[in-house]
Amino acid sequence: MSWLHKAGHWPKPSSGQAWDIEDYQVDKWVRHFKERIIKEANLESITALPEQERKQTIERLVYQMIEEERVIMPSQQINQIIEQIINESVGYGPLEALLKQDDITEIMVNGPREVYIERQGKLEKTNVRFKDKEHIRHIIDRMIAPIGRRIDESSPMVDARLPDGSRVNAAIPPVSIDGPVISIRKFNKDPFTMEDLISFGTFTEQMGEFLSAAVQSKCNMLVSGGTGSGKTTLLNVLSASIPPGERIITIEDMAELRFNYDNIVRMEARPANMEGKGEISIRHLVKNALRMRPDRIIVGEVRGSEALDMLQAMNTGHEGSLTTVHANSPKDALGRLEAMVIMSGLSITVDVIREYFVGAIDIIVQTQRLPDGTRKITSIAEVVGEDGKVSINEIFRFHRTGTTPQGDVQGYFEATGYVPQVFEKIRTTGIRLPEGLFHKGELVWA
Repeated sequence: MSWLHKAGHWPKPSSGQAWDIEDYQVDKWVRHFKERIIKEANLESITALPEQERKQTIERLVYQMIEEERVIMPSQQINQIIEQIINESVGYGPLEALLKQDDITEIMVNGPREVYIERQGKLEKTNVRFKDKEHIRHIIDRMIAPIGRRIDESSPMVDARLPDGSRVNAAIPPVSIDGPVISIRKFNKDPFTMEDLISFGTFTEQMGEFLSAAVQSKCNMLVSGGTGSGKTTLLNVLSASIPPGERIITIEDMAELRFNYDNIVRMEARPANMEGKGEISIRHLVKNALRMRPDRIIVGEVRGSEALDMLQAMNTGHEGSLTTVHANSPKDALGRLEAMVIMSGLSITVDVIREYFVGAIDIIVQTQRLPDGTRKITSIAEVVGEDGKVSINEIFRFHRTGTTPQGDVQGYFEATGYVPQVFEKIRTTGIRLPEGLFHKGELVWA
């Protein structure tokens, strides 16, 4: 039985006639009531309302329409219809339920029926479904519209952020061969603390004490690691050790750092517009930040020619600055920076670049996402100059010993016995670290 009009509208019931929900699929009712809301209400004004008022307004309109059309359906199905309409009209459709789950850290949409999540470091496929590829594209447009980003065939990739700070990357054909895809990196509503990461086994209390002291005493730090290894999370945690009374400038491609600090200026890069103009790069922002009387500059990630400007800033009195880089080891991190500086186009010799490293970077912290999904600091090292050469001296490391039958990585953290040169700088700041912190053989099982 089908009462659906060719134009896609539901016919009005005759007097005394009632419709039973069992005769129709829920999604048809969703389309029907959504079309009525679009035609009969001001959807733009509804979208502008605060979240709770938005939901209440849509709920009231749907109940009113159900009463007008004398539709008979269980309250559970009414709630389901209302929720879907809210998600489709002013939310992110099928992804809304996943976005509300705090234990999910990543959401990956590979296709209409291929939606994966990361939970506790493990990937799993969900039963979340989109209607078709156009439905995914519609959700992408809804995500990027509020921040003025665009995605089309001439610009088929985009980075964006959601109101809660979650980071979004989307791609469409021709670069995404099988259709639109979405990757969402979620963040906790309450940022992690140093104590949280210690309890997770990311590093030890002793390592945390050293890192906190290094930040307080204005050591320049580079956080290195692969994708999803916890670099941004660690950067947030380290920032909590910055003493009050300083002025911080944060610079990011897509703003996601969340510092609980008073005197902070957050800056975000901007891509070029449709005419290819108006781009504001990380490098532009770093140069501008130097004119803003910063005590510390924090760059979310260096990935290009801005590496030279960041190193110069660290070398010219902006101590205590922090940044991250994609690399698999402290040695690789310096190699990546060296390549970035060379690509800046300036005629600087490798020897001069390496002198910059010694003067600019004090500590490199290496993070890694292990096969069992856990994140750990696998190395904390100091950068020093010896006889015109750059040396990377490891202070703490994670030593992996094996894997359990369940797939859990086994290992321990240890001090290497090397006492860093910044230890004296920390002491002159008035910070007292425990004796024996760097003694070789101090092991903590993880």
